[in-house]
Amino acid sequence: MTTTFSALGLAPALVQAVEERGYLAPTTIQATAIPAILRGDDVVGSAQTGSGKTAAFCLPLLQQWSEARRETPRRVRALILVPTRELAAQVGESIRAYARHLSERVKVAVVTGGVSVNLQMLDLRGGADIVVATPGRLLDLIDRNALRISGVSTLVLDEADRLLDLGFADEIGRVLSRLPANRQNLFFSATFPPPVQALAEKMLRDPTRIEIPAEPMSEPAITQRAIEVDANRRHQLLRHLIQENDWSRVLVFVATKQAAERVAEKLWQAGIDAAAFHGEFTQGTRSRVLADFKDSRLQVVVATDVAARGIDIAQLPAVVNYDLPRSAIDYTHRIGRTGRAGESGVAVSFISADVEAHFRLIEKRQNQRVPREQIPGFEPIKTAAPATNTADPSSNGGIKGRRKSKKDKLREAAARGE
Repeated sequence: MTTTFSALGLAPALVQAVEERGYLAPTTIQATAIPAILRGDDVVGSAQTGSGKTAAFCLPLLQQWSEARRETPRRVRALILVPTRELAAQVGESIRAYARHLSERVKVAVVTGGVSVNLQMLDLRGGADIVVATPGRLLDLIDRNALRISGVSTLVLDEADRLLDLGFADEIGRVLSRLPANRQNLFFSATFPPPVQALAEKMLRDPTRIEIPAEPMSEPAITQRAIEVDANRRHQLLRHLIQENDWSRVLVFVATKQAAERVAEKLWQAGIDAAAFHGEFTQGTRSRVLADFKDSRLQVVVATDVAARGIDIAQLPAVVNYDLPRSAIDYTHRIGRTGRAGESGVAVSFISADVEAHFRLIEKRQNQRVPREQIPGFEPIKTAAPATNTADPSSNGGIKGRRKSKKDKLREAAARGE
């Protein structure tokens, strides 16, 4: 295994940038993907959040850009498609940080919903070198003749499974139809269900395949707890756990924006610095909440699943599933916000009687069992129904069928801000 970034073929300016960010040696996916991308190979990578894949594709993209001939106006050489605003902002920030010592300035445009399209059109005057985008806003800008992607040399699909989960399949198809056939394709996904596999097969040509096995859920870095509690006492239990464990920061997941605002307000009234975070906030509000959370000005953020991916909070000690997620995959991504980069963390799920069957289904799909526990003073009165093959879809965040309802699609569209 290569042990230095210099040995991967990266320019000294890029090596200096990663060293300044505290990267001592390349991760497994970086050591494999960077040389392949620099060779011009298509790449398909399976890796969980926290594996270092953002640097794995951003660093070689910057090197390719630095070695290419300059054009005026600027031509979009690399297009990175992501599922959420937060991930787009994170990737754009990473590219700018890695490029800080390059001899020429790279122009990075981050285009997502939730921000004025007119401001983005102004920013795109004169072109851009690298574009990081959510599919809907990208197509909007193309339709307005504010952006051209016919000269893209490299396409990156980051979090491809999440892109499809959020209903972007049609938009991705429209983007692909506007790209040149002769291009490099980089495809990254945490999971590879059939629709993701089909998309990868359609896009990729004799790719270099990289698979980084997921860490077992039973690893001690993340301690999972399932606490039985009546639904109407979850808020009191949440407040008790925050105070009892003296968690410096907590990310709490709920099912709806109304729940996010309600739970955050109750915590605030109890003297806990808390804020809601959901897709109907403006991008400015969301960025401010995340900045306050990262800088410890907020102790608790109560979020909908818009925050389940694309947000990297260093040293986050605890995640709480106030409402359970829709699927086992979402559960994995939620609890993966803690226990990162060698740190330990705890992931707590509240289990009321009406969602016990739902949590058993998550356990079955994860091939694991989380012991149930009760907290003195918060013992549940209601008892769980006998085990069945399905969960009540109307219960707090319960798993539903694979076919999404119209309400689900509208809620996801609102979360994307598009």
